[in-house]
Amino acid sequence: MLNWTTQFSGRTARMQASEIRELLKLLDDPNILSFAGGIPDPELFPAEAFRSAYGEVLSDDRSGQALQYAVSEGFAPLRRWIAGYMARFGIDCGIDNIMITSGSQQALDYLGKLFLSPGDTALVGWPTYLGALQAFNAYEPTYARLEPFGNETPEALRAAAEAVGGAVKFAYTTPDFANPTGETLSVAARVRLLEQAEALDCAVIEDAAYQALRYSGEDVAPILKLDIDRSGHIDATRTIFCGSFSKTLSPGLRLGWVVAAKPVVQRLVLIKQAADLNTSAVNQMVMARVAETIFDEQVERIRTAYGHRLESMLQALRDFMPEGVTWNEPDGGMFVWVRLPEGQDCAELLKASVRDIQVAFVPGKAFFADGSGANYLRLNFSLLKPERIREGMERLGKLIASRL
Repeated sequence: MLNWTTQFSGRTARMQASEIRELLKLLDDPNILSFAGGIPDPELFPAEAFRSAYGEVLSDDRSGQALQYAVSEGFAPLRRWIAGYMARFGIDCGIDNIMITSGSQQALDYLGKLFLSPGDTALVGWPTYLGALQAFNAYEPTYARLEPFGNETPEALRAAAEAVGGAVKFAYTTPDFANPTGETLSVAARVRLLEQAEALDCAVIEDAAYQALRYSGEDVAPILKLDIDRSGHIDATRTIFCGSFSKTLSPGLRLGWVVAAKPVVQRLVLIKQAADLNTSAVNQMVMARVAETIFDEQVERIRTAYGHRLESMLQALRDFMPEGVTWNEPDGGMFVWVRLPEGQDCAELLKASVRDIQVAFVPGKAFFADGSGANYLRLNFSLLKPERIREGMERLGKLIASRL
C-alpha cells in the first residue's frame, strides 16, 4: 500500500484543519448553543428573491449561457453592478479592475499564490482572520505583526524579512469589524498603513467581508479609496480590495470579488484559469439580478436584526461575566472578542463548555500566527435569537466563574 504521507509536498505540512469548520459540525446538534461560526442567520436569507432569479435565468433565452463555461473574469453585468457599488465609496473603477471569485476565501488563496514565495513575509494582525492564515500558509511565508502605530519601522521590517531570505510582500487587514476582534481601523491608522506599505514597497490586501454590517457610528473610507486619493487613479494603487456577498445576500452561492489595479487583476485571471476556469455562471447571473433588485433592502434588514443581537450579547456579557473578564464593544460585524485572565486556556474551556453546558465558541489561539492568545475566545452573535444569546452567556459566565 502506498505511503501517501511520503508523497505529499512539503507545503502540506503547513495546512491544518480549521477549528471553526470543525466546530460548525456542532450546528447539527440541536442541544448545542453555538457561538462558534461566523454564520449568517438563514432565516434572513432572501430565499424568494433567489428562487425567482433562478427561475428567470433558467427560463429565458440566456439559459444556455447560464449553464455554460464562462469567462474567467466573471459575468460582466455583475462586475458592472460591483463597479457601481464601489463608486458609492468614492472608488472609481471599471469592470477590467474587477474579477469574480468563488467567495473571498478563494481571493485570499489566489493572492497568497500570486505574492508569496517560501520565506517571504506577510504582515498580519495579531490576532487575524484564521482563514487568511490558512490560505497563506500553503505558500510558506513568515509572519510579522501589522501594527500601524507600532514601534517596528519599515527599515526594521525589511531587514527582518531579508534575514530569513525573503521580502515583505503585503500587509493583510480586515479594517472594518475585524474577524476575530471586531475592531475597526481609524482613518489615521489606514493612512499610516498605506505609508508603511509605500515605504516597504509592498501591497495592501483589504478584506472587506464585513464592511456592510455597520450598526452604529459613521462609515470609514475604505483603504482603497484613500489609496486612490493619494495616487490619483486605481491603476496606480497598491491596495487590493476583497469583497463578498456571503455576509449580505448568501454564503451558499460562494461569490466574492477582487477590485485592484489592472496588472493585478490580469495576473489573478491567469491563476483562476489554471485553478477552476470560472466561477459558476448561473450563480453569477442570479446574484446580479438579486443584487440589482434588493441589495439595499436586504442590508438594512440584516443590520437591524444583527444590531439588536449585538446589543443583546453585550448586555448579557455585562450581566453574567465574572470580574476579570473583558471584551470589546464593536460597531458592527459578527463577533465579540473576549479576554480571560492570564493563565486561562480557552481550548480547555471549550471542551468543558461543550460537555457540561452545551455552549460552543472559538478559542482565540487559532487566530494568532505564533500560537499565542490561549486566554482569548471569539463569540458570534449573528446566528442565534436574543433570548438564546442571553441563555448561552449566562451558562458560559457561570462556567468561567467556576474556573477562575
